[in-house]
Formats: sequence, structure tokens, C-alpha cells
Amino acid sequence: MTQLITTDLVELDQNLGSSPEDVIRHLAGRVAATGRASEVEGLFTDAFAREQKTATGVPGGIAIPHCRSAAVNEPTLAMARLSQPVDFGAKDGPADLIFFIAAPTGADQEHLKLLSKLARSLIKKDFTGALRAATSREEIVELVDNALADKPAPAAAAAAPADSMEAAAAAGAAAGATPAKGGPKRLVAVTACPTGIAHTYMAADSLVAAAKEVGVDLQVETQGSSGAKPLDPAVIAAADAVIFAVDVDVRGKERFAGKPVINAPVKRGIDEPAKMVQEALDAADNPHARRVPHFGAEEQAEQEAAEKGEHIGQKLKRALLTGVSYMIPFVAGGGLLIALGFLLGGYDITGVADKVVVENNFGNLPEGGLAIYLGAVMFKIGALSMGFLVPALAGYIAYAIADRPGIAPGFVSGAVAGFMGAGFLGGIVGGLLAGYIAHVIGTWAVPRWLRGLMPVVIIPLLASIVASGLMFMVLGGPIAGLTAALNSWLSGMTGASAVVLGIILGLMMCFDLGGPVNKVAYAFAVAGLSAGSATNQAPWQIMATVMAAGMVPPLAMALATVLDKKLFSLAERENGKAAWLLGASFISEGAIPFAAADPLRVIPASMVGGAVTGALTMAFGVTSQAPHGGIFVFFAIGNVLMFIVSILAGTVVTALVVLTLKRWAARKAVDTVESVPVTV
Repeated sequence: MTQLITTDLVELDQNLGSSPEDVIRHLAGRVAATGRASEVEGLFTDAFAREQKTATGVPGGIAIPHCRSAAVNEPTLAMARLSQPVDFGAKDGPADLIFFIAAPTGADQEHLKLLSKLARSLIKKDFTGALRAATSREEIVELVDNALADKPAPAAAAAAPADSMEAAAAAGAAAGATPAKGGPKRLVAVTACPTGIAHTYMAADSLVAAAKEVGVDLQVETQGSSGAKPLDPAVIAAADAVIFAVDVDVRGKERFAGKPVINAPVKRGIDEPAKMVQEALDAADNPHARRVPHFGAEEQAEQEAAEKGEHIGQKLKRALLTGVSYMIPFVAGGGLLIALGFLLGGYDITGVADKVVVENNFGNLPEGGLAIYLGAVMFKIGALSMGFLVPALAGYIAYAIADRPGIAPGFVSGAVAGFMGAGFLGGIVGGLLAGYIAHVIGTWAVPRWLRGLMPVVIIPLLASIVASGLMFMVLGGPIAGLTAALNSWLSGMTGASAVVLGIILGLMMCFDLGGPVNKVAYAFAVAGLSAGSATNQAPWQIMATVMAAGMVPPLAMALATVLDKKLFSLAERENGKAAWLLGASFISEGAIPFAAADPLRVIPASMVGGAVTGALTMAFGVTSQAPHGGIFVFFAIGNVLMFIVSILAGTVVTALVVLTLKRWAARKAVDTVESVPVTV
């Protein structure tokens, strides 16, 4: 196995700058200089993006910036001992020991286990003491290799400064962290971070050390990248409380149902392990303490808002985006099949498809032959798939709110909305109702014998009755009337009013590049797609407008990187190559790397081009019977030549606008690989 660290990857007693950005960039340059990364900018971008999500400084003057990156060729560890400590966000001050962990996106389990083992070694005072006392790069490499091989650090290190994670646990105990009354307590914990390499395991060991200081048995399940061994169900059942030190969702959360829970970011498990243990002990003796929901959902809505600062608008956005994202596969597949049905069987296939698929087969072809038969089959499969549009939207909105118990009530409410003619708007309302009702029912305190029935019987039954009953008896009719009026208004748009609608849709598609505004415009278009016909092509025109405008931003960014490479970093130029295909496929998210790096120029420029494309597609009467696929579904696009012309016009406009803004507006110089100083 390739050695994780070499002497070329070690910096001793150097001043690498005054900020985490400076240090990470320097270490990324050193990794690239040894041939372990293909380019500096991509590695730095991924590592610094991870740093901005959660600071990687931990108690004891240590920082562990880390990432997975496509720029990394092999798992690597770079280490720096700084002469001028840098603040990486630890509560006890700046860090002088920096470990930069760089893993490839597809790193193997053995390497990931070694990287995780190294992170865990950093809570051992003899190891960190030896690192500070080392006098050469070779000694540092030997210390790291010994730690990975489970060899103890030299005895001389015992006199070196202690790592304060263990000290923090001891200090916490001295400060009053004592086991709760009534006999020994048992705790369980889950630790997890987005990367799953460092913080996951360091938090686990810190919590165990803090619990040991106060005589509490604590067992931890680490849900990290090097594998996770689930806690024994008997251990969970015997636990008095649970600690979730996580930055991502807990896998198998329903296993802890009913247990008092302390929930916090994974970094708090490193910074304040003793406090978290004490809070768990207090919760175990508090009958009113917050508990893990019985149906394994996300944190209860009100408490999640209080702890994570997520207000009602953010919750609503998350639920809607979840519903739309799960709905898209039904719509994309169904829409393309309908388009193929029209291609093979003609527009008249709608009137005969049911009869053909039931009465005919390969040995008994209908009048018109094989093309009509295949066209009818494809059209019918597509139509049935499209029939799931509203139920899937509602079902997965409810899922985002109430987890799995919300799916069935959500689907039923969506089906009711479709039956009532309430359409897309009815699906949203039904999904929100079903999810909220299922969530509330799931918070009920029920006897232990009934808990097993809650997620599979009680919650789906009661939530379906209430939510669907409200849709039938109260809400369905008014929403259906609103939907009919909206469709009538849109279908009647012609001339200048249609162009205005095209501009609005173009602006929406390019405003947030796959975000909620983009998704609303897209969902609005696909919801009306099935209502299109040879005599009413307005829904197809809206679909064409949305798809064309959504293709503009990535295509424009790709074009801009070709027209003036100097205005873009190496990473952006590489993204530009991929953006050609992403844009041609109608994947607006292909422009996100550019927008994230320079939002005040890229987004306005994209909106200008999107508005141009939207106006042109409406003015030319371009139609699309397919909800996705971009230029690759040309056979489903009416007036395909003007479709292409509209996209090209918007692409050129956006590219020119973004280049103009980058040239004439003040901007920080773009760093390139060549400009990054690398000291070897």
C-alpha cells in the first residue's frame, strides 16, 4: 500500500500565512508537487469548501483540514508545524499542528481506515507531544507510521504538552460532570460528519474518554467512510440516553426510538465531550427530555428549528424540493415515452392507444402495422408514468416532513388531488397536509406494545383519513377551480403576452440554477404537459421555453471559458468542458461551480440570456412534448431549428455579458496553479 506521508509532505516550523486559506493552499500545493494531486486549484477548492462548512480546528492547537477530491491521485497526508499558529476555529485558540488529509473520491477502504486511525491518534497526548518535540521530517514520518501501525510513541514524549482533548474531558469531570443518581448509567452515541474521515472518529474517542472520566459506560457507532459497525440492539435497548454528534442524517435512526436524545454538530463532540455526556445523563433522568421520534423521522420540527435555526420558509423549501426531485424521474421517463409514442403512432394515437394495447399483439397487429402498435404501447406506458406526477410529488413532500410513515398518506392525498382536478397545486397542498399530520401523530406518546404498529399501520391510516378527507371535502374543489382558471389563462396567451410569459419563465430558470425558483418553473411546466394536444399547444410551448432557458447557463459558461480563458481559473476551465454536455442535456446545475465562485456576475448574466431564449421560444411557437433531455430529444420538439436558434442566442448573450462584467468590474485576481508557491 502506498505510504500516506513522506518527508516531502512535511513542513517544520514554517510560517505558512495568517489564515486557514493560506495554509490549506500551501499544503495543497505541496501535495500536487509530489505528484499526488493532478492540480492545486481543484484540491484547494474542495478542501477550503469543506473548511467553510465546518471549521476543522480542535482543542489542543490542532487542525485537520480534509476533503475528498477528484484532483487527488492517491490518499495523502501532509503535515505542517507552524511557527506562527493560525486560527482554524477551535475554542481554545489557534493551531500550530496542521494535518491536511486528501483522499480521492474513490479511495479504498484500507486507506480510509488508516486516515481515520490517524485522526483518532490526535487525541492521544503522547502522540501530539512527540510531534511537537520532533526535530526532523524523518522523525515526523516515523511517528505517523508508528501511529498507523499501533506502535506507542517514544517515552520522551510524556513530558511534552498534553493534548487537550483528554485534558478537556478531565477538566469537564472536575467541573462537575458526574453520573446521574440512581446507579450507573449507560449511554450510546452516533458520530458522523460529511467526509467521514476525521471528525467522525475523533468525536467518538473524545466522548468515550469523557464518559470514562465520570464512570459512565458509553458505546459509540461511528458512521464514517471506513465502515460502520452498528451497535448491538441489546446495547441500545439498555441505554438510558443517546448522543447524536452528527452533521449528516443518522442512518437507522428508528433503532433509538423513544430514547432521550442530545443532538449536536459532530465538532461539539470533540470540543465539549464532557458537557455532552453530562447533558445526556441529565436527559436520562428528565421525563420531559426530548426523545427520538418513534417513527425514525428527522428531528421534530419545532425543536429542529430552535436548535438548527431553520425557519418555516426553509422547511417548506426543503419539502418542496424533495417532492420535485423524486417526481422528476416519473415525469422524465413518462414524457419521453409519450413523445416516442407520438413519433411512431402520430398524434391520433391518444384516441386509440387503450384499445390497441388491449386487443393487439405482435401476432395480431392493428391497422397501420408495427409502428402503430409500438407507438400505442409506448404512449400508454408514458401516460401511466405521468399519472404518478401529482401522487409522487405529494408523497415525497410528505416524506420530507414525516419520513417513511408520510409516504402512503402523501401518495393518497396526491391521488385525491388528481381525481378532483386540483393538479400540481393540489398535490403540493395534499403533500404538506399529509406530512404535517403524519409528523404530529408520530410524536404521540403511546404504549410500548403499540410502537411497532405506529409507522406501518396507525400513522398511515389516520394521516390518510384526515389529509385526504380534507382534500375531498374542503380544499380539493377550490384548488381545482384555481388550477382550471390558471390553465385557461395560460392557454389563451398569444403574441406579446406569450413573449412576456417566456421572459418570466426564462428568468426563473436561470435565477438559482436548479434551486427552488428554477424547480417551481420546471414543475409548473411538466404539470401541464399532459394537457397539451394538437389543438392546444400552449403547455408544450411552456415546456419548450423552460427547457431551452435552462440549457443556457451551462452552455454560456462553457462558451465564455473558450472565448477568454484568462478570466477563469483552471478548475473553472475544466468545469467548462463538462458544461457543454451538461447544458446540451438540460442540466442547469452545470453552471453552479461558476455561480458559486462569482454569483454577482454569473447569475445576472444568466438571467439576461435566459430571458432572451424564453422570449424567442415563445415568439417562434417552439413546442416540446418531452420534459427533459435537451437537444437529445430533438424528435419531440416542434420547430426544432428555432429551438436551437433561441438557445444559441441566449448562450451568446450570457457569455458576452459575463465576460464584460468580469473585465470591467473590480474583481480579485484569479489564482492559477502556476501562481501557487510550492516549497519543497
